[in-house]
Amino acid sequence: MTSIRPSTPPPQPAGLEAKSPLTPEQIRRLEISRLKAKALREQREAERAAANPTPPSLSLSKSTVAGQKRSFATFNAQTPATSRDAKKDQASSDRPLEAIQPARNFAKYIEYDLSKMTDTKGGFLTAEDDPYNKALHREDGDVKPADMTLKEWERQRLLRSLQSRKVGPFEPGINELKREEQNKQCRECGSLEIDWKWEEILKCAVCNACKDKCPEKYSLLTKTEAKDDYLLTDPELKDENLLPHLERPNPHKSTWNNMMLYLRYQVEGYAFSERKWGSPEALDEEFTRRETEKKKRKESKFKSKLEDLKKRTRVEAWRRSRRGGSGGNFGDDLPGGKHVHEWSRPIENPKTGVSVKTCIGCGMDVEELQF
Repeated sequence: MTSIRPSTPPPQPAGLEAKSPLTPEQIRRLEISRLKAKALREQREAERAAANPTPPSLSLSKSTVAGQKRSFATFNAQTPATSRDAKKDQASSDRPLEAIQPARNFAKYIEYDLSKMTDTKGGFLTAEDDPYNKALHREDGDVKPADMTLKEWERQRLLRSLQSRKVGPFEPGINELKREEQNKQCRECGSLEIDWKWEEILKCAVCNACKDKCPEKYSLLTKTEAKDDYLLTDPELKDENLLPHLERPNPHKSTWNNMMLYLRYQVEGYAFSERKWGSPEALDEEFTRRETEKKKRKESKFKSKLEDLKKRTRVEAWRRSRRGGSGGNFGDDLPGGKHVHEWSRPIENPKTGVSVKTCIGCGMDVEELQF
């Protein structure tokens, strides 16, 4: 059974006609008519609301129930006294200012002055947090004043740096009219052009030319070098009256402690004096004695470990013999034509202190376990 399907659309009914689209002029007239009707309706609603005023809640509910758009009079209604009014002044309010409490989330809010905080590489802290930390006490010059330009502030910092280093215009003057005793001279060549930074901190009057000429006296030593080479202690190196030092930022890592630099001739003068070792020969003897004791401690530690290994090996061999394991000891004559070791007398090794015996046939060396 086959169904007959039309190949063309079905014909339109005779009573319907095709609708033609509206022209632009017709659309414009429809829009004007709609706007006029809307304006007339709003005018009537405003007159009705002015004649019969109702509370905003009632008018809102009526307009909502009716499904109509609310008029401007609804929004322009007078605010009741019980609701909040942000337009009222705080002075006219009956509630005092102290009665206003902050929100719960902001009750623990603390305001910090970021200009007084210092980055300690472990957090931003102020001098009030740790009053004994010198790194937190910043000078007033570290913060740019509000009434100063950036260029003026950089110039002020440069002048302060030159003044602290006593260079440039702040270098102490040389007066030829003064007596020679009053003018500080270089301790090597007698020049008046000395390094004032070294003279102030290290108490050493020397010029830059003599520092380069005599590095065996005026070279700088680190704290580690002074401890390892001259066998000085930490309390002696920290005493500024005994050994003055310069502080420089650590070149390996900025967060580490500053380097402490000492003058070589001052360190040697104290180390070779009667207060410490007495002479370079006595320092060499003390260094040799400490190295010998260090070597003895190292050998003693090695021997104790070796004795412990021997004990554990002996216990393991005894356990094997109790279990009755097959096979013999090391070097026994086993069937199959294997080599049998013939051991010589044990000889003590002077380096390790362990007895060693050698096979006469093959020359094999083994350590002897002494029980």
